[in-house]
Amino acid sequence: MWYDGGWGWGGWMMMTVATVLFWAVLIVGVVALVRYVAGSRRRQEPGSPSPRGEGGWQDREAESLLAERFARGEIDEDEYRRRLAVLREHR
Repeated sequence: MWYDGGWGWGGWMMMTVATVLFWAVLIVGVVALVRYVAGSRRRQEPGSPSPRGEGGWQDREAESLLAERFARGEIDEDEYRRRLAVLREHR
């Protein structure tokens, strides 16, 4: 009586696959949420000091932008070196 009109092994296989997919989606979602929240905590407001007392990503980004401007020819070498010295001086 238990197996009459049932799905048989195919039903059990579909339930197994559906359960594994459910848990995989749930775990990936939780990991993505944790990474998003942790990533937003790492970002800082402009002008705020770095927690380690060093320049942080803002200074690296500023130096990178300055290097790009120099590479494009927007500023000459003297101006590049002067601005780079100012950036590194104010870390």
